[in-house]
Amino acid sequence: MAGTLHIIGGGMAGLAAAVEAAGAGKHIVLHEAGRACGGRARSYEDRQIGCRIDNGNHLLLSANKTVFRYLAMTGGLDTLTGPREPLFPFVDLAEDARWTLDLSRGRVPWWVFQPHRRVPDMRLVELRSLQKLMSAKEDQTVAECLLPGAFSRRLLEPFAISALNTPCETGSAALLGAVIRESLSLGGEACVPWYARDGLSETLVDPALAHLRVMQAEIRTQSRIGGLDIECGRITALHGPEGSIPLTDEDFVILAVPAPVAAGLLDGRVQGFTAPDAFESILNLHFRLAAPPRPLGTFAKSGFMGLVGSIAEWVFLRDDILSVTVSAANRFTEQDPDELARTIWQDVRHACDPVLMEALPDTPPQQRVVWEKRATFAATPEQNRLRPGPATALVNLALAGDWTATGLPATLEGAMRSGVRAVYTLGLRSPS
Repeated sequence: MAGTLHIIGGGMAGLAAAVEAAGAGKHIVLHEAGRACGGRARSYEDRQIGCRIDNGNHLLLSANKTVFRYLAMTGGLDTLTGPREPLFPFVDLAEDARWTLDLSRGRVPWWVFQPHRRVPDMRLVELRSLQKLMSAKEDQTVAECLLPGAFSRRLLEPFAISALNTPCETGSAALLGAVIRESLSLGGEACVPWYARDGLSETLVDPALAHLRVMQAEIRTQSRIGGLDIECGRITALHGPEGSIPLTDEDFVILAVPAPVAAGLLDGRVQGFTAPDAFESILNLHFRLAAPPRPLGTFAKSGFMGLVGSIAEWVFLRDDILSVTVSAANRFTEQDPDELARTIWQDVRHACDPVLMEALPDTPPQQRVVWEKRATFAATPEQNRLRPGPATALVNLALAGDWTATGLPATLEGAMRSGVRAVYTLGLRSPS
């Protein structure tokens, strides 16, 4: 199979497509507009706090089969860390309660019958919320499916906001149900949490780029594709920073860019193309301490903790950095970022001091606010209907990205799944 596969976009979808297509017979050229690949899942040297940080926090579950296959292919598996068990420590700051969700390994949820392993004060009848979510119709919201009680407030609501990056009042119940079907409903064996030990780039980007170079792929950073020539139902040329790149009949293109960029290139030019046009932000804060704190108990084993009754949903500890994530952060855009950071730091102190050998300082020595304004599409029923599949009306073009119709919300698993499906759609490989 001769010709070239041009992949436009070096985020997770584009990298997954390149890794999947490598060795399939076509020369691969990966075009990334920025200085580095990885998109919203990368690491960088931050001058403000003087160290290397991630631009976000990503928690993987063992159920994320596409991600783990990608890591196995690129050699990134040994860069992960986690408790190696389906353990999730939580603290409810509003009611001063702490617990560890300790899921049963198998499909039978024995954990719900053992008070020390489940959400405190939950009632077994509340488990009906899971079934309602998994059978939800396309127009239903998460809030419509949740029964009132501790199980919803202390687990399902924060889980929904993190998974969908959309408030429960507007978030798609069907998308959340899809996540539950692929994780919690399969038992604890599918819910073992993992995250990058050293950094997102060290896990998700650098091993993939090294693998692609071995496979003779061409990685072009600072290669923004600003336009496409379309004739007779196919793309005939790409417009890059050094001019036009003509395509032959044996060349293919995977467009793995954010939805607004794809819309700018295709809207009105490709029959049937639609894309989400409403977005949600994610706020990440990185607090650098004078020395690495010494965690205790399950927090020491997991390295992360879920927060209930807080602005943030998760706190991660890596060496001397405490990082927190605030999902569905559009609701805080009118607030002063510094004031928001001060409030969150007090929540972090309240959450972490009892599980650290030394108390945290009144104010963090250094901090960095990273606000991704268009982190994901708004995972509402309306926006979900706008997501396109991988195939297009152009015979040599396929779409990829967490905003395409993956059946999942905008997650790492969804992004990588879209890249793999784009390769299948073009017939470059067949599903195994």
